[in-house]
Parts: sequence; structure tokens; C-alpha cells
Amino acid sequence: MNMPAHPAIIRATVAADGRLLSADAPLLALQQEAGGGLGTMLAIPQLAAMVRLAGHLGIALSRPVVAAAERGDIDMWVRARPEAELVQLAVIDWHERQPAVAPIDLMRRDTDIAALSDGWTWQIDTQLRFQMVLEGFGEEGALPSAPPVPGSRFTSYFELRPDADGDLPILRGFAQRRAFRDQVAALTGDAAQRFMLSGFPMFDLAGQLVGYRGKALPLDRAVTAPLAAPEPVVFYPAEFGKRLDRSLRQPLGRIIANADSIGAQLEGPLRPDYVGYAHDISAAGRHLMALIDDLADLQAIDRPDFSVIAEEIDLADIGRRAAGLFLVKALDRGICVVAPAPEVKQPAVGEFRRALQILMNLVGNAVRYAPEGSTVRIETGREAGQAWIAVLDRGDGIPADSRERIFDKFERLGRSDAGGSGLGLYISRRLARAMDGDIRIDDAPEGGARFTLLLPVFAG
Repeated sequence: MNMPAHPAIIRATVAADGRLLSADAPLLALQQEAGGGLGTMLAIPQLAAMVRLAGHLGIALSRPVVAAAERGDIDMWVRARPEAELVQLAVIDWHERQPAVAPIDLMRRDTDIAALSDGWTWQIDTQLRFQMVLEGFGEEGALPSAPPVPGSRFTSYFELRPDADGDLPILRGFAQRRAFRDQVAALTGDAAQRFMLSGFPMFDLAGQLVGYRGKALPLDRAVTAPLAAPEPVVFYPAEFGKRLDRSLRQPLGRIIANADSIGAQLEGPLRPDYVGYAHDISAAGRHLMALIDDLADLQAIDRPDFSVIAEEIDLADIGRRAAGLFLVKALDRGICVVAPAPEVKQPAVGEFRRALQILMNLVGNAVRYAPEGSTVRIETGREAGQAWIAVLDRGDGIPADSRERIFDKFERLGRSDAGGSGLGLYISRRLARAMDGDIRIDDAPEGGARFTLLLPVFAG
């Protein structure tokens, strides 16, 4: 098929608030195909994001862009140059190519299928919190007796089950920002109630993901291929960790490394705000990497064949190592971490790597939430045939009625900061109990909280 010829350079002018003020014919046609026009918000998500970034940074940008049109994909090389209260766009190269499949928008088809599915409607934001639930038509559209509450977590209401191939369709959909269907889930409060979930992403005019909307159909009313009986405990596929590593950990590692290189100004000096942006990207990448590590650990410890090594370990040595790993972060907040003295030893039985992982979580939480300029102490001891190591801070403490709830999955006791995933303490307690120990919480003598890891005493 012959593609239409276009001018050597295709130009457009966009206002600071995102409205398309003028455009050459090819860009205007693409804008109209996306539902916009002159004087309306730029409706081509990739170009809108580029305009917004150029205006925010105050510098000219140049990069490749791929836009989807009904007739196929359009490869463009675009320059965006801020100019007073405007951003000037120049498309230097415009190449249209036919879709590799039949001329049908597969993403739109999947979205339509998800939107038209039977069942009751749910909607979540990008933090996976319910925004609304609506009753559907007929018996299959009736809400459960205990419907999700707006503001509650999607993952606290549904337990996701892998399909016969060990895949989680919802995870694949979220990762690709595409529609998904045929995701089996059970209610966390009643495993007998199972649903077939489908959903599609929602974007704002600037192309930013704002959440997902979908349907939940009772499984006994769903028309689907026979499913393998789910395992009673394992809700994550056995290859989950490997897929996380391939799909997320490796790309994130490259992003973090590149951001660190930019922040270190290895290629020459940069404006301070650019260095700040690089540090923000690196910090956000490390936060996501920590979440990936938590999810991989969650997959491992929830398997029925999970086990740990029983070896002689020194809790005092582990405490000193954990304190050293958080030294820089503690200094940044003016916090003094007091570790056991070098001559102190506290033999115990457990797996060194897992015990250190627990201490890193406990010390990291203390450094993160203790008041600036305060002290975090690490103490060891022995009582009733158990060795223990405790982390004491001088923060607000943990209310007595929340000291068990804090060990639940994704529980953060109402905190809205980006400090963690809410999985660290759940994983830590599971690890401690796998080593025939436990974690307990009480009040620190000088105020704040005391988290204590208990393990069997080494009797050698």
C-alpha cells in the first residue's frame, strides 16, 4: 500500500496549558482521529507528554516517537522547543507502516471485551486502591455480601490465582498497561467465593495512566475453559521470580545505573535541577527494585516447600553488619545507630542470610521513621532457651491493638508515604518462624517501639 507523502517538516504549535493552537495537515488529522481538534488539548499522548516535559525543563528535546493510528503505526522523529508561553513541535521524519496483524486495533478490541464483560464493576487508582464499585445487570452483576470499600487495597480484597500455565493475566496487563481478562481471584475473606476478573487501563489527556476499571464475574457463571485446581497455599507461579528478574529487575537496573551516571556528572557539569531530577529517578528506581525484591521473597516463602538452613550464627555480628549498612542513611537524618560492642557475641541457630535480611528490615524501618537527631539501639540477649536481638527506636511506638495487624500483607498502619510496600514485616515474621523463632513488638524503655527477633540458642 502506498503511504501518503508529507512535507519534509511537519509543524505544530502548542500552548503552555496543552492546547493545540496550529498544526500542519498530517498532525491535525492525527489529532482529530484521537478525538481532538484545534483549540483543544493535544490528544496524542506521546506528543503531549513530550510537550509537557519540554515546558517543565525549559529546554529543547529531540527524540523518536511512535503513535498509533487506525491505518497503522506512525514512526516520527520529533523536536519540541519551548518558546515563551508556547512549545513549537517539528516532526522531521514521518513514516507510516501497516500493522503486523489484520487491520484491527487489538488493544482496543481487548479493552472493549473487558468493558463489555458481565459482572459487577470495580475501579482502582494507580496505587491499587478501590475508587468505586457498581452493581451490574442480572444475578451475575450482584455485589458480594461484603463489597470492597473505596480506599481499600485491591490486593487485600482479592487473592489472585495463576492460570494453568502459571501466569497471572492481570500482572501481564499491568506491566504492559493493556487490558486483561480471564484472571481468577478469590475473596481474601472467603476463599469459596471466586471471580473471573477483566479490566482495562484508563489514561488522562496527557497519556498518563490514572487507574484500571473492570468487571468481576462469579466464577460459577463464567464461561471459560476448564482450569487446573489451584493450590491451596501458592497464589504465585513458580517462575514468578525469574519473570520479575527478566521483565523488571534488569530494565530497572539499567535505569538506576544511567540515573546515577547522570547525577554523578561523569560527562561534565549539569544544572543543579537536572542533577536533582537524576537523583529522584534513581531513588524511585531503587524503591521499585525493593518492591520487586519483596514480591520475589513473597513468592518464595508462600510456597509449601520453602525451607531455611539451620547453621550457627552470631546475632551480635549480624546486628553490627545491619547497622553498618544503614550508616549513611542514618547520618543523613542525624540519627545515631548504636550497635552491639565488637566483643559482644550472641550465638543462635538460623540461616545467616535470612537473619541479616530480617535485621536490615527492622533497622531500616527504625532509621526511616525515628525522629531526626534521635538514637536507634541494637541490643542482644538470651532468655528461656532463646537468643534475641532487638531494635529500639524513639519514635511514636506501635499501639498495642496494632502489634499483630502490622505483620499482615501490605499493612502500613495508614501511612501514605513512599517508605515501603507493607510486605517487609510480613516476610520477616515468616522467615523468623521458618527458623523456629518469631518477632515480637513491645514498648522501648525510653519510649518508641522495640522489635525483637527471637531464635533458638546454639547449644554447641
